[in-house]
Amino acid sequence: MAYDQEKKVAMEGAIAAAKLCDRVRGDIPQAIEKSDKSPVTVADYGAQALICKALAEVFPDDPIVGEEDATELRKPAMGATLTKVTSYVKEIIPDATEEKVTTWIDQGNGKVGSRYWTLDPIDGTKGFLRQDQYAVALALVEDGEVKLGVLACPALNLSETTGILFVAVRGEGTIMMPIAGGEAKRIKVVSKDDRDRFRFVESVESGHGDQSRQNAIAQAVGITTESVRVDSQAKYGIVAAGEAALYLRLPSPKSPDYRENIWDHAAGAIVVEEAGGRVTDMYGKPLDFAGGAKMMDNQGVVVSNGAIHDQVLAALQQ
Repeated sequence: MAYDQEKKVAMEGAIAAAKLCDRVRGDIPQAIEKSDKSPVTVADYGAQALICKALAEVFPDDPIVGEEDATELRKPAMGATLTKVTSYVKEIIPDATEEKVTTWIDQGNGKVGSRYWTLDPIDGTKGFLRQDQYAVALALVEDGEVKLGVLACPALNLSETTGILFVAVRGEGTIMMPIAGGEAKRIKVVSKDDRDRFRFVESVESGHGDQSRQNAIAQAVGITTESVRVDSQAKYGIVAAGEAALYLRLPSPKSPDYRENIWDHAAGAIVVEEAGGRVTDMYGKPLDFAGGAKMMDNQGVVVSNGAIHDQVLAALQQ
């Protein structure tokens, strides 16, 4: 099968990173100040170190386009943070040192090329801090097309299991399985006749989209229930698993020129597409993963079960 080795390494890396993130999150004091992002910083860096190390060992020539780099972490003022990051990484890789950890993190400083990986070590920072949804998102892109996506959602509860791993390979469908280990099952998007699950998801943060317009579009295509607000690419997993029919992320009126980062969508997009859904920008154009770290040619993101996609796009143009 194509991409077998890539899939194995990506899954192992994402599971290790998810476990590290969950460990860090378990140690967050209940009364932490929202302005104190240190736990998420520690988990972000640790997760990126683990995944970049795993990829670089097996695919040394593949660039990795990650969200973090270790420039700040190397500053003397960040010494305590670096020590903390290293201690969490050591729980999984006993011979990790501060120097190795910063080197691994910086392997995520690659550039978009004909074949590259893109990584968001913690997608959904605020969800992470709120003890809510977040995701570890990793994707392999070749010639502008996402070929493999792994999405680890440690806090997501589906089918009475908390902690879900979604894995999709182009042409092979999407599976979901417990992060803790267990049976993998193939998933499909919701059919338009399943009214109970015919709902839509959007970001918790109002600044991440245009919520009033998103609600109007959902109603225009016959979704009458209130939106489910969820942090991170867990939204893609929810659509792929058939628990919602639509995810909208339209540009906020406050920042109409905003462009999305590739690592915020690549893994999620293939997870939905391989489950039978569709992903485009708000004008129906495919998301561009070939142009750079930001998708300059796309505005907004529309993720659906496929059946309602054209209807959604038509409603958007009105």
